[in-house]
Amino acid sequence: MTTLISYAHYQLRINDFLATKLQELSINDPTLIEAMRYGLLIGGKRMRPYLAYITGEAVSADLNDIDAVAGALECIHAYSLLHDDLPAMDDDDLRRGKPTCHKAFDEATAILAGDALQTLAFDILANHTFSSNQISSQMPIQVKLIQQLVRASGYQGMCGGQALDLAATGKTIPLSELEVLHSLKTGALLEASVLMPAMCSAEVTSDYKKVLSEYAQLIGLAYQVQDDIIDLTSTEEELGKPVGSDIAANKSTYPALLGLQGAQDKAENLLQQALQALSRLPYNTQSLADFATFIVKRSH
Repeated sequence: MTTLISYAHYQLRINDFLATKLQELSINDPTLIEAMRYGLLIGGKRMRPYLAYITGEAVSADLNDIDAVAGALECIHAYSLLHDDLPAMDDDDLRRGKPTCHKAFDEATAILAGDALQTLAFDILANHTFSSNQISSQMPIQVKLIQQLVRASGYQGMCGGQALDLAATGKTIPLSELEVLHSLKTGALLEASVLMPAMCSAEVTSDYKKVLSEYAQLIGLAYQVQDDIIDLTSTEEELGKPVGSDIAANKSTYPALLGLQGAQDKAENLLQQALQALSRLPYNTQSLADFATFIVKRSH
């Protein structure tokens, strides 16, 4: 298994940052803040924050700036999981080996906790003091970052992908449609995890941003292909949720369309394309290469 350099360090760093942000909120409703804490801080691999930090490292961005980027990304991811788990969506009882938020609290509280975490993401970006020097005639870095996060998380990104996923439940869709679905649902936020840190560095040209975007899109798709494989090959204990949930929901998956070996071959091909993209960048991209390899080789 590929070892992710500084993974534990950055996991602790983002957890501390997020815990501080929640502590700074004045308590109006103690149940709601507890549900937000439950959804945001109890478990989670922190893959998107980690990707943001190692991208920031590669392009020599200020890691204090990346704290805000990583925090906003994880808030969006956490809110999406709270809503995805609801009976109206995926109707899941377990998340990260624990009861889903609507089971631990109730549906209304889970919805509100998700709403509050979503707005917290933009609050973090809007009010962070970024070190990035901006020419007065240019758009402030906060606005650029918020624009990118809006594209990644809204109708043109994650939410649009989830809508396509719901519409595809119960029927077989072709591979081309499945790839579009996942490029929005999963890939858009992973792409933002690379592009937002790149915005925080003066060293990244528009051409290099295009290469980083290509890398992120490839690993975003690989992430979902491997997720589908894991859903067939892992145990409930490893996953922290029931195995075969996509099959039970009658969703199209890569193994269903390509066969298990075909899906594994596709994941490997996407990995090689991602590594080739990184080879066109002038930075030390070893951590990004290790991350791509980890995505495809992980078992849970």
